[in-house]
Amino acid sequence: MPTCSRRGRSVAVTTALIIGTVLGSGLGATVGAIPARAADDALNVLTWCDHEDPELLTPFEQANNVRIHFKDIDGTDAISAILRQSQAGDWDVVIMDETDAPRLAAAGLLAPLDPADFPAAEVPAPIAAPAMGSYRGQLYSVPEKYDYNAVAFNQARVDAADMDDINAIWQPRYHGRLAIYDSYLPVLSYIALALGRDPAHLEDADLPALHARLAALRANAALVDDMAGVQQALASGDVDIVVGGGAWTTAGVDDDGDVAAGASTRAAARTDLTFTVPRQGAMRWQHGISIIAASQRKALALAFARYLRTPAAQARLATSSCYRGMPASPLAPLDPADRTALHWDDQPAYIAASHPYPVMDRAMDGRLRALWDDVMKRGAATPVPPPVPAPTGGMTTQP
Repeated sequence: MPTCSRRGRSVAVTTALIIGTVLGSGLGATVGAIPARAADDALNVLTWCDHEDPELLTPFEQANNVRIHFKDIDGTDAISAILRQSQAGDWDVVIMDETDAPRLAAAGLLAPLDPADFPAAEVPAPIAAPAMGSYRGQLYSVPEKYDYNAVAFNQARVDAADMDDINAIWQPRYHGRLAIYDSYLPVLSYIALALGRDPAHLEDADLPALHARLAALRANAALVDDMAGVQQALASGDVDIVVGGGAWTTAGVDDDGDVAAGASTRAAARTDLTFTVPRQGAMRWQHGISIIAASQRKALALAFARYLRTPAAQARLATSSCYRGMPASPLAPLDPADRTALHWDDQPAYIAASHPYPVMDRAMDGRLRALWDDVMKRGAATPVPPPVPAPTGGMTTQP
């Protein structure tokens, strides 16, 4: 998803990216618009903020006598723009939503990967499925972390059984008590599930119902905000529910809405904050690792990609200080409190009930963006008809 105010799936994708900070080796210099090009002692990575902790990067830096330079990414359009405007060797690795990899591979921006370099016997089959990160039968991305856009809530103030129904968030009793994660694709896809539609096969005829349900939800909400905003609102008690939330919203969050990492984790954990995947389903985001086709350090890039799949690195990604999520590998050494916060034992059921992000053609993607912008521009005062309960027997269209 999660700008790096969380996953970067903002309403308007922009190429204006937040500049990251060089971590490891005690360096504090910021990475400018031009990376350390083709230097033997540097690896340049486009990534989400959950890959920037020193605890994750320093072991690899020290073992390989290298520095990791990174820049926060905002989405596939931004990645594509950066790579097209860069020179050969500027960037080496990109970590993004895995469903976006085929599009970049088709544009010739990614290097092919050898599945033998990434053993995946222990990874859950739906997560490890190579089709998601492949283009024309060739692998270009491998998974390393995932979580859900579902519903996060304060279980001291909301009945957990109520949240098992995806339609509960439209009920009048939750008026002013919920926040909406500000990201059009996962939230609209989630609403499509509530309507009994398949998010991957939306048609123009579905748009009026999507618009009405989003408008009704917006009218029920206290705010629409990014990752940090919805985390803070839930932690502070300003809202009781986050639509589009998951473990990234609740795991390790303290009273200030900050995500704790390292030794402070157990002291800061809020057991009242949790999430669930409703019985009608939810959306699943999944990070994938790819190597840039123009990289001049492909061996080092491959070593870094393989490092991110080691159990130790997987555990550090799962407990990132930016936001948490499930490691692709169940071999990640996490303590019981962290596993509980991530709903470790619920993963088989959650994976089965969830859907990966849909890959939209540009026309439908544009219509969904416009729909979202229209509702959000009107705000909570939008007059809307009362919501009609959606069918609960599954989607009307099969993938």
